[in-house]
Amino acid sequence: MVTGGEWIYGRNPVEEALAAGRRTCSEIVLPPAFPDEDDQIRRIRDEAVSRRLAIRTMDRNQLDKLVRFGHHQGVALKTTGYPYVGFEEILAAVRDDENALVVVLDHLEDPQNVGSILRTACAVGAAGVVIPEDRACGITPAAVRASAGGAEYLKVAHVVNLVRAIQDLKDAGMWMTGLDWGGDAKAYTEIDFKGRCGLVVGAEGTGISRLVRQNCDFIAELPMPGGFESLNAGVAAAVAMYEILRQRGVSAK
Repeated sequence: MVTGGEWIYGRNPVEEALAAGRRTCSEIVLPPAFPDEDDQIRRIRDEAVSRRLAIRTMDRNQLDKLVRFGHHQGVALKTTGYPYVGFEEILAAVRDDENALVVVLDHLEDPQNVGSILRTACAVGAAGVVIPEDRACGITPAAVRASAGGAEYLKVAHVVNLVRAIQDLKDAGMWMTGLDWGGDAKAYTEIDFKGRCGLVVGAEGTGISRLVRQNCDFIAELPMPGGFESLNAGVAAAVAMYEILRQRGVSAK
């Protein structure tokens, strides 16, 4: 039985959490069983039965309150908290892979942005994600939901000192690029993203903090000829991550 812990919700996040197998789970909320139920619900139910999880049903109001009115699609899973890794594990992955990509989140607070970035980082095969322990959104159930379960497969490390972590990544052979704007910024397509690459994404509204920016090797900006001066952090990060893949010659199979 999981004591404490948290409730992950939504069909994809729950299915991926079960598939990834990184958390200890104890019970699950599912709709009542029907012979013609949805294939995804059937897969989740079969996995829950095979793991001998307690299966419960709840009316919508109960489940809404349980997951704090998140978009649950009738499914929720009781698990231990998010399985963060030690920062040294990400550093080791960087040293072992000359093309490692690490995404650094500089005090983002919106779980939708965090989840969106995690989803893309998982899709492009990032070696890890680094987030600060204070004044930032952690990998909450809402962030896992926004990642469509992709967060369950990523190495994510909490660090006390973000600047120190960036310096350690640079010492491991990684070039750091911050997504921001200003006189020192270059178009994101003009940055050389080959080799070990760190991508720093700034907080909503305020961007990258001064000390973090000073420790970036490059500043990349996205063109905005439409006159709208700010992109959603998740969208901007996704554009940059796929530019990294493009430069490395990675194509869809």
